Amino acid sequence: MSRRIIRKIYRKIKKYDTIVIARHVGPDPDAISSQIALRDVILNTFPKKKVYAVGAPASKFKYLGSLDKFHEDMYKDALLIVLDVPDKARVDGVNPDLFKERIKIDHHPFVEKFCEIEWIDDNASSAAQMVIELILTTKLRMTKEAAEKLFIGVVADTNRFLFYYTTPKTFDLVSTMIKKTNIDFTNLYEDLYMRPLKEIKFQGYIINNLQVTENGLGYIKLSDEILKEYNVDPASAGNMVNNFNYIEELLVWVVFSEDKVNGNIRGSIRSRGPAINEVATNYNGGGHVYASGVRLTTEEEIDKLVKELDKVCFLYKQKQSEELEA
Repeated sequence: MSRRIIRKIYRKIKKYDTIVIARHVGPDPDAISSQIALRDVILNTFPKKKVYAVGAPASKFKYLGSLDKFHEDMYKDALLIVLDVPDKARVDGVNPDLFKERIKIDHHPFVEKFCEIEWIDDNASSAAQMVIELILTTKLRMTKEAAEKLFIGVVADTNRFLFYYTTPKTFDLVSTMIKKTNIDFTNLYEDLYMRPLKEIKFQGYIINNLQVTENGLGYIKLSDEILKEYNVDPASAGNMVNNFNYIEELLVWVVFSEDKVNGNIRGSIRSRGPAINEVATNYNGGGHVYASGVRLTTEEEIDKLVKELDKVCFLYKQKQSEELEA
């Protein structure tokens, strides 16, 4: 099935002279590395095409490369490829409806169809894994630089291949890419995991102020004042959620960080068992079963979401207890 869709995607890439590659708002390393790598690989294969990777830049991930500034004239007779985003509302920087044709490449569970061609593989570890598969399965020409970016994308979304959606296929594709490009992958971890001291101190603040319910929900609300005190932006604060994967008392944990610039409250949610993505979809968000995000606007929404997630933890523990007794 995926090979047939991949062939369709390649034919569309070959057909169009102008291609715009977009991804979701609030980008992570997987999203940015995938779009920049795909842009550069297409240009390496078809040097005469105009190919752009667009969206709001993220200074935190500038080591992955530069993005292109979007202009309205890029809509004309152009193909849009959206990566790592399941729904139209979360596409960053462009209006998908204004392109001549659209392609979606995504590893999240299906939310809505808004592209003519949609390659959705929620068993894939990352968008980067799917881009690797696209390149290795077609006549697109991989570059060493693109391979480095895609390796970082996979590593970031799998947390160094630790998460449950890391599969033998993940290792097979990454291994093949490394053999073809001979990248020095061990040196790529430094950019991804290097942190300023302020973030480490901030991590200590989160641990010391994390609220934990008796059902195993951990949560913290980070105001704009706290973020300024530690000189940390909301995106960095949200990314801290991945640092608490192995706390015995937690089943689900969420970091809420106030984003004054965009006028909302970011919520990054992780789980070690209970399914959380369906709850997240009710709060302007979504994602994977055990890793999701939300966008809220009020304290009341935070409190309501906390209660729902606490109930999810309670029901999960109850089910586990019943299974043990059976």
